[in-house]
Amino acid sequence: MASFATLIEATPGMTVAGTARTGHEAVALARSPGADVLLMDIRMPELDGLAATRLITGDPALAGVRVLILTTFEIDEYVFAALRCGASGFLGKSAEPAELLRAVEVVHRGDALLTPAATRSLIARYLARPEHGVAPAPERLAELTDREREVLLLVGSGLSNDGIAEHLTISPHTVKTHVNRTMQKLGAHDRAQLVIAAYEAGLIRPSGSL
Repeated sequence: MASFATLIEATPGMTVAGTARTGHEAVALARSPGADVLLMDIRMPELDGLAATRLITGDPALAGVRVLILTTFEIDEYVFAALRCGASGFLGKSAEPAELLRAVEVVHRGDALLTPAATRSLIARYLARPEHGVAPAPERLAELTDREREVLLLVGSGLSNDGIAEHLTISPHTVKTHVNRTMQKLGAHDRAQLVIAAYEAGLIRPSGSL
C-alpha cells in the first residue's frame, strides 16, 4: 500500500489521510477528518475488508465516505460480495497507476466504478448459478412510485441517466432525482446496489432479460 500512498500524495488535489493495517483500523480511519475514499483490501487481519466495508457503509455518519476495494482476488464472488457490502468500486492490485487514480476520482464524485452494464453482466453471471437463484421480493418495491420502479428497472438494465432520460422522454436531472430517491428508499449506497436490488426484486431475471 505504501507505493499507492506515494502515488496519491504526488497527485495534485489528492492527499493521504492515513493508513490502516487491520479492518478495525480502517473503520476508525473512515471516521477521521479528510477521509473521503478508502482503498480497502479484502484480506485484512482481525476484521476482513468486506466486513469493514459493511460497517463503514452502514453508518449514516459516514454516508460521504466511499470504499474502493483493492485486491488480487479478481473473481466474481468477491466483486459481488464487495458491491453487496456497499463498496463503490472494485480494482485489482495489478491495475496501472493511471487506472488507480481514475478509480479514486470516479468513486470520490459518487459514481460506481463499474459501469451499470458491466455490473449487470457480473450479477447476471453470479446469480445464474443454481446456488444463487433470485426469488422475487415485491415487498422491497412497495415504497417506490411507478416512475421510480420504472427507473430502477432501466438502471438494472444497464442504461445511463442520459439513456433513461431519452427512453422516458424526461430530463437527465429528473432521472437523477428519481435515482436518488430510489436509492434512499431501498437503502442503496450507490448505483451498483440498485442493479443488485433490481435482480433481487425479480424485475430482471439472471439471464439479463426483463
